[in-house]
Amino acid sequence: MQAQALRGVIAPTLTPFNDDLSIAEDLFVRHAHRLLDEGCVGLAPFGTTGEALSVGIEERIAAVQALVSGGIDPAALIPGTGLSNLTDTARLTRTFLEMGCAAVLVLPPFYYKGVPEEGLYAYFARLIEAVRPDGPRIFLYHIPPVAVVGLPPTLVRRLAADFPDAIAGIKDSSGDWQNTQQLLEIDDLVVYPGSEIFLLDGLKQGSNGCITATANINVGSIAEVVRLYDAGQREAAEAAQERITAFRKLVQGYAPIPAQKRLLALASGEQRWATLRPPLMSMPEDKGRDLEQLLLTQCGFSLKETADSSTS
Repeated sequence: MQAQALRGVIAPTLTPFNDDLSIAEDLFVRHAHRLLDEGCVGLAPFGTTGEALSVGIEERIAAVQALVSGGIDPAALIPGTGLSNLTDTARLTRTFLEMGCAAVLVLPPFYYKGVPEEGLYAYFARLIEAVRPDGPRIFLYHIPPVAVVGLPPTLVRRLAADFPDAIAGIKDSSGDWQNTQQLLEIDDLVVYPGSEIFLLDGLKQGSNGCITATANINVGSIAEVVRLYDAGQREAAEAAQERITAFRKLVQGYAPIPAQKRLLALASGEQRWATLRPPLMSMPEDKGRDLEQLLLTQCGFSLKETADSSTS
C-alpha cells in the first residue's frame, strides 16, 4: 500500500502512558487495532496528538516496533519524525521507512522563528538527500498554531516540483480553508486537512481524506462521510458532515489531548488512558464526565460503543 493510496480517515494516535510515564505499549497496540477496525485507513503515531515532542527518539522507535510486532501492517503507518535538527529527523525517517511504513510526517524545523523560506527549503532538501537511499516518502506537516514556523504554499509547491519522488503530500493543520485550497491546486500533491470540519469540502476539491485528532474517539462517524461521498450519496454525506463538525467543535473547545484521553479512560475503565506527560496535565474526571454528557445531549454520541471496542 503506497501513501498515495490511503484514502479516508487517518488517526494521529494518542499515546498512552503507564503510571511511571513510560509508554503503555499494550494499550497503544490495542488502540491501533481498534481504530483500523472501526474505519481508519491509516495511523499517524507521534504527531501533535500523540505528544510526540514529549517522547524520545528511542521510545518512538520501540513503540512503532511494538505496533508492527503486534500485528499492525506498517504500510498503514505514517509516523511523525520531525524534530528541530536534521540528524535526528533523518535517523527517525530512515528507521521508519526501513520498517516498511507508508511514509513519515515531518514538521518544519520549529525552534528558530522568522527563518527565510530558502532556509526551510534547504532543510528539506538536505533531509531528502540524507534519506534518499531508502526512498524517502515524506508528508509535510503544516501546523503554525503550534509550531509557529509554517510551510507556505509557495514553498510546498517548490518542494513538490523539485522532489516529486520524495514529497508525497501534506497535512494542513492551519485551520485556514483558503490555505488548504491553495495546496489542493498543486499537481499530484496528496492533501489531508488536519480537521474533519474540512473533510467534505476537501473531498469535493480532490483531497484524499483527513488526518484528524478526534478520529481517536469518533472514527466511525468521520469515515462515514467519505463512504457516503464516494458512493455518490451527497445529501447523506452533507448531513453526516454536519454531525461530525458539531462533534469536533465541541471537543476542540476543551484541551483536546487531555479531553480525549479522559474520554477513553471513562469508556474503557483503563485509568492509564488519562495520563499525560508534563507539561500537559490530565483532565479531571468530573470535567470528563461533563464533556461526556454534552457529547450525548448535543451530538447523540455515547461512549458505550467506544467502551465495547476498547475493552475487547
